[in-house]
Amino acid sequence: MNTKAKISQAWQTVKIARHPERPQFLDYVSEIFTEFDALHGDRLFGDDGALVGGLARFYGQPVVVVGQHKGRNTRERLQHNFGMCNPEGYRKSQRLFDLAERFNLPVLTFIDTMGAYPGVGAEERGQAEAIAKNLAQLSSLKVPVIATVIGEGGSGGALAIGVADRVIMLSHSIYSVISPEGCASILWKTAEKAEQASEALALTADRLKKLGIVETVVDEGEGAHLHPIKVMHQLQEVLKDTLDELLEMDANARCEARYQRLMKFGSENLVNAS
Repeated sequence: MNTKAKISQAWQTVKIARHPERPQFLDYVSEIFTEFDALHGDRLFGDDGALVGGLARFYGQPVVVVGQHKGRNTRERLQHNFGMCNPEGYRKSQRLFDLAERFNLPVLTFIDTMGAYPGVGAEERGQAEAIAKNLAQLSSLKVPVIATVIGEGGSGGALAIGVADRVIMLSHSIYSVISPEGCASILWKTAEKAEQASEALALTADRLKKLGIVETVVDEGEGAHLHPIKVMHQLQEVLKDTLDELLEMDANARCEARYQRLMKFGSENLVNAS
């Protein structure tokens, strides 16, 4: 495949990941889980609609489910802040992770965000600290943790709920340290080079699997927006198999394996795989 074709393929994936009809977090919750009860607020400032989480059942197993929801129409998008979490959203997830650890409940997170909200108010309320605490907390949980990228996985806003024993991506989702437009603005001083940046970032599921950043890619055909129920059921089966595998492991061994998984990022083996 020539360079131009590769660039076009990466940029096409970006566009599909952002498709307005693509299934969102609450769509997956209603199809994959039962008895979902949402938890609200961070007990410090307020409730963040960008991050939704609570208790649910997955094949009868009680679990904690956390994810970012963007919303579809203007009213929903404003309610959910376009899926860009404030610090109170991440502190809400910390409450849920504490709950999971206390009652020995597996954690399943679903990533779909352009990134954490960059507003002044968010910074004043401790955005960076909230994200850092999430990273530390997820790194040390003794319960199984599975993260799934269902759309966009942008920067620290995605990573804050993405530290896990296993990371799954839908085949037309993206996962990157920065958006293609942001990267292009830095490298070429114009967002018009976003197509080239999308290739340079290696943000597609197949590239990230090759690099060892994600373990499993769920094939969604031409896009989850075309056959949403089929894709959701495919993901459901992958989640079940992955959770069954993790539940068989000793908690301390699982935690150590998660640590070793993180420590290999940036290693010579991963660099050579690129």
